[in-house]
Amino acid sequence: MTLSPMRRLLSADPPRSRPLAALLILIVLALAGAPFLFPGTVAYRTCSDICVFLILAASYDMLLGYASIVSFAHGMFFGIGAYGVAIALQRIGASWGAIGIGLAGAIAFSVVLALLISVLSLRVKQLFFAMVTLAVASAFSITVSKMYSITGGEDGLTLSLPATISPGAASTTLHGFDLAGWLAGLVHGHPGVAGLSYSFGFDGSMVLYYLLFAATVLLFLLMLRVVNSPFGLVLQAMRENPLRAEALGYRTVRYLTADNCIAAVIACIAGALYALSLQYVSVGQTLSFDVMIDVLLMTVIGGMGTLYGAVVGSTLLAVASSYLQGLLTTAHATWLGRLPLLGALLGGERWPFWLGLLFVLSVYFFPRGIVGQLRQWAARRRPGLSAPAAGTATP
Repeated sequence: MTLSPMRRLLSADPPRSRPLAALLILIVLALAGAPFLFPGTVAYRTCSDICVFLILAASYDMLLGYASIVSFAHGMFFGIGAYGVAIALQRIGASWGAIGIGLAGAIAFSVVLALLISVLSLRVKQLFFAMVTLAVASAFSITVSKMYSITGGEDGLTLSLPATISPGAASTTLHGFDLAGWLAGLVHGHPGVAGLSYSFGFDGSMVLYYLLFAATVLLFLLMLRVVNSPFGLVLQAMRENPLRAEALGYRTVRYLTADNCIAAVIACIAGALYALSLQYVSVGQTLSFDVMIDVLLMTVIGGMGTLYGAVVGSTLLAVASSYLQGLLTTAHATWLGRLPLLGALLGGERWPFWLGLLFVLSVYFFPRGIVGQLRQWAARRRPGLSAPAAGTATP
């Protein structure tokens, strides 16, 4: 059967749900037009974080969702990529050659480290493997924080970027539509027409953003190709019944090792992109356990074993983290802030509580993850199709 160009692009793994397809298209279009639709530093940081953590969460889903590998060292490879590029830019200078050398060295180091962890630990039970990866990640984070002469220690490193992606490199002026301003005016009852258009310089920061966006699209399509290849199908078979897969002649440790190395390389690239977009690298932002918690939340809430769940989960977490605090501050300034109990829970400093409540509700109403639940509802409406199991991908 001949596949359509879109199905071929998605490696014959479409969303399989119209609401999900509409949501994914909306996210992609919003990211593609973000500099024109959502001006401002906060919007730029939010969209950049979505691109970076989408890659990181999808690569972690290749481990957790497709191979049932619970690894707490995935954030370590993210930090290796960030520090690899940062150190190269510090020592060699702000050039594309330095970025290439730093990324190549970080990838090589990540592959060796992932290979060692896999060979020495994947033969043990999953719980012990998770504990080993946690210990390795913690030891690596402490080591990096103590290497002041190379990594800057707790202070981190500030990056100088090549001129083409430096924020001060303006090249031309473009015009856009201020969607955020129009929506704000609509809420206050005076949308109007004036002030909706604006102009801005197409500078290096925009070039860097579209570099992030292009890398995100390419890496996501590459991961879709991997998990839907014969290699990915073997991983899913091992996830469902490892003993049967072993009896059929598949060397499970070899497949799991290869999967761990591939995911480590992609996480390393995501870390390098994060360092370029942030222009700063520190232990707290790249190697802390909070990074792994965020990635785990993105993967579980979006839906394990789908990859599309990483798109939804990363978008939800990044938008909530960036705008929930301001929204609660605004709500506290209204009559809601004068209510006895609700007023005490509103306010910008209470945003972690509401973020946690949001995730609890999403897990309660979407036990298979948002993507898994949408696919299940779509399967129920189609005769002859059964809903996929939780955390699994329908072949």
